[in-house]
Amino acid sequence: MPDVEVRKRLVTVEEIFHEGGPAAAAPLKRGAVLAVVHNPFAGRYVEDIAGFMEDLKPLGLAMATDLVAALGGRAGAIEGYGKGAIVGAAGELEHGALWHVPGGYAMREVLGGAKAIVPSTKKVGGPGTRLDVPVTHVNASYVRSHFDAMEVGVPDGPKADELVLVLVMTTGARVHARVGGLKASEIKGEDGLR
Repeated sequence: MPDVEVRKRLVTVEEIFHEGGPAAAAPLKRGAVLAVVHNPFAGRYVEDIAGFMEDLKPLGLAMATDLVAALGGRAGAIEGYGKGAIVGAAGELEHGALWHVPGGYAMREVLGGAKAIVPSTKKVGGPGTRLDVPVTHVNASYVRSHFDAMEVGVPDGPKADELVLVLVMTTGARVHARVGGLKASEIKGEDGLR
C-alpha cells in the first residue's frame, strides 16, 4: 500500500460553560483532531483498498494521543468519542470507510480499552465541507446524556484527491443533560451498550 502523506493537521478544543442554564462547575470540553491526507485511490476505482487501513494505524494512534493531550492529558477524563471522514470529490465514500479501524481502535487503545463502538459518519465533499461527528459514551453506547456531536471542517480541504480524517473526544455529558435514560454511573460494562 502507498505511504500516508499528511498535508496538514488541525486540533481544536471547545469549552462549554453553559447552554443557557446555570454555569457548570467545570466546563465540558469537546475536542477534535483532523488530518488532511492524500487519497491514493482518488480518480480511479481500485478493488483492493483494505490494506491502507494498516498504513493509517500509526496516524490514528498519533492523533488520538494528541487529542487526549489537548483535552488535558488524562485518558481517564475522556468520557465520549466519535470519528468521521470527509472524502474529496475524486474519491468515493468507501475511501472514508478506511478510517473505521485505524481511527476507532486507536482511540480505544489510547483510552485504555474503551468498550463502546465508536460512532462514525462520512461524506464526499469539497474544500470547506463541514461534518457533524456523532459522539457517544466511551464504555456504553446507550448513555443518553453523552449523545452529542461536534461540527468540524478544514477551510481548504479536502481537495479532490484528499481525505480529511477526524477524531472527536469529550470530557463528559452535554452540559445541561437532563432527559433521563441510562446514567454513566449505571454502566455495567458487559457489552459496550449498557
